[in-house]
Amino acid sequence: MAHDADILIVGGGLNGPCLALALSQAGFSTVVLDALSTENRGADAFDGRSYALALASTRLLAALDLWDDLVAQAQPILEITASDGRAGEGPSPFFLHFDHAEIEEGPMGHMIEDRYLRQALLAAMEADPRITHRPGARATAQDTATGASVTLEDGTTLSGRLLVGADGRQSGTAARAGIKRTGWEYGQTALVCAIAHEKPHNGIAHQFFMPPGPLAILPLPGNRSSIVWSETHAAAAKLTAMDDAGYLDHLRPRFGDFLGEIRLEGRRFSYPLGLSLANRFVAPHLALVGDAAHGVHPIAGQGLNLGFRDVAALAEVLTDARRRGEDFAALDVLERYQSWRRFDTAALAAATDAFNRLFSNDNPVLRGARDLGLGVVNALPGIRRRFIREAAGLAGDLPRLLQGRPL
Repeated sequence: MAHDADILIVGGGLNGPCLALALSQAGFSTVVLDALSTENRGADAFDGRSYALALASTRLLAALDLWDDLVAQAQPILEITASDGRAGEGPSPFFLHFDHAEIEEGPMGHMIEDRYLRQALLAAMEADPRITHRPGARATAQDTATGASVTLEDGTTLSGRLLVGADGRQSGTAARAGIKRTGWEYGQTALVCAIAHEKPHNGIAHQFFMPPGPLAILPLPGNRSSIVWSETHAAAAKLTAMDDAGYLDHLRPRFGDFLGEIRLEGRRFSYPLGLSLANRFVAPHLALVGDAAHGVHPIAGQGLNLGFRDVAALAEVLTDARRRGEDFAALDVLERYQSWRRFDTAALAAATDAFNRLFSNDNPVLRGARDLGLGVVNALPGIRRRFIREAAGLAGDLPRLLQGRPL
């Protein structure tokens, strides 16, 4: 039977195109179904969105021949500090400090603006003859009984041997396959924006834990930083409704004055926070990657990095299976991907869930215990180095692409 491509990928955000590029290097043909039109994918102007890429994720982009062009627009993360406190009172004297100099591989990660990463992926897809990008194509039905087929809103049907869902937490691909999710809401909303500030950040990322939720201050190129600010739903709704001046008035006491005067750059965004894990990552002729498989709290900044780990692992499993002459879309092959990624994902989800619950409160007993814990970890170089390697994405059984090696 003739297929439109070896693999159909539903989702044109970041993970879907990245997977298509990785698979192309191994000789697979793909169709990427992107619900948004090209005009709505990426903007020339900075809109306030950016990502923290762990070192392992930058290695993946390097293996895909993208990082050399992106690195000039990225900001290295040289240090990370984590501290406890309340708005307007400053941080606790007990804190955690990570320095990239404690590992040999270089910066723990980089910050990259959404516009640069998204446009690089789009351009690479358009230049790759093995990838067919279908912008404005929304999937409405699928069949994975004997292969993979997807029906679009306009009635077009596409066929392949494998279907991959990279279509986010509300994955239609997973829902149509009958894959349920386990999770819960945190009662928190993430307020996301970018700011310009007077003083240089020196490549230092800050995580400030406050009773309503954490505040992350992540360095961008120049005197700018990305903000991920967690508040209760009610407080976040009020802040979202404010004009920029009122929004900044409420951010300043939480932010402090260590970077001087601040002002907003780009748009403001808000996202409800919760934990959401697909009960299965695979089904016959189907696999899930990225947020379609798992959604975790942004407290560790690992959402996109988890997705890139999925991409690298799935691409490796499929490539190795085909080289051995196996049916790469067979369930037993796909279950190798699931077993590789599910434990790692569940462990990180549990860790971020526990960390958020431990720090997002004002219980004096818990405050004392967690401050002491931060201080103890900071005083133990061996444990601290292990945390640094985790933050850089260098721990665990890494797929070849995350090691910077070809498939």
